[in-house]
Amino acid sequence: MIRKNNWNNSKGMIQVINDHHMYDKLINITDERNVMVNEDLMNHTYTRLGGKADFLVKPETYEQVQEIVKLANKEKIDFTLLGNGSNLIVKDGGIRGIVMNLQKLTQVKTNATTIVAQSGARIIDVSREALTKNLSGLEFACGIPGSVGGALFMNAGAYGGEVKDVLESTIVVDREGNQLTLKAEELDLDYRTSNIPDRGYIVLEATFSLENGNYEAIKAIMDDLTYKRESKQPLEYPSCGSVFKRPPGYFAGKLIQDSDLQGKQIGGAQVSLKHAGFIVNKDKATASEYIDLIHYVQATVKEKFDVNLEREVKIIGEDPN
Repeated sequence: MIRKNNWNNSKGMIQVINDHHMYDKLINITDERNVMVNEDLMNHTYTRLGGKADFLVKPETYEQVQEIVKLANKEKIDFTLLGNGSNLIVKDGGIRGIVMNLQKLTQVKTNATTIVAQSGARIIDVSREALTKNLSGLEFACGIPGSVGGALFMNAGAYGGEVKDVLESTIVVDREGNQLTLKAEELDLDYRTSNIPDRGYIVLEATFSLENGNYEAIKAIMDDLTYKRESKQPLEYPSCGSVFKRPPGYFAGKLIQDSDLQGKQIGGAQVSLKHAGFIVNKDKATASEYIDLIHYVQATVKEKFDVNLEREVKIIGEDPN
């Protein structure tokens, strides 16, 4: 039975019928507990921003992921993959069609010097698993809040390390719902980029190749990086993490700081006083306010230093009506 308070009663009759039709097909693929209707996406993003998704689906197997992709193609319904929302802004108008979240695919396995982690596992947790097995190479990831899938999507990195350094291979689903195994070099990994978004891949799992190390030495590095992160980053407020890529020859945070923008606020969104490279949701910001502040920072830095700040954070969804 569909929970009535999840349905938007302002929809026309045809739309309601189509919703029920799609809902029935989705729960036939997975389960009623894994399909949410008219779901607030602000509950699923680190920024605590975003409107509603028509359908939010959380598959539990690779086969379910494939079937949902095939269903979206067959029904010609919009389809969006949502990671754990750590490097993402969803607009206030929300997302139409099917939104897939892979947070139930979290298995992590170790074999000798190799770790295989499913897409929905947090990359932080994978780095901790490496520590428990005395494996070195993922120390840099101990402070990255994103999922494994998101880490591959943007070749996540910090403190001199990046996914590209340790990724061996990945299993993905393509736009047609086919499952593929790809080597790391087939992903065109570069500074905060990959070909995953352009090719429409959905990451199911990643295999990381690490090296044997000393537990205490690995832990010392991770403790140091954790201290640096906690002491310098505004973790007390919701945010999307580092907003901008590092421009060649500069540091984004330093440019923003030197532009006297720390503390600049539009609505509930604020350039962090603790780290200028972060924009925080200080007081119930809307996505529009957050995005307006990003644009304001970009324009100000361009005017003062003639440097273009390129967004690292992704913006998806629709503007409000």
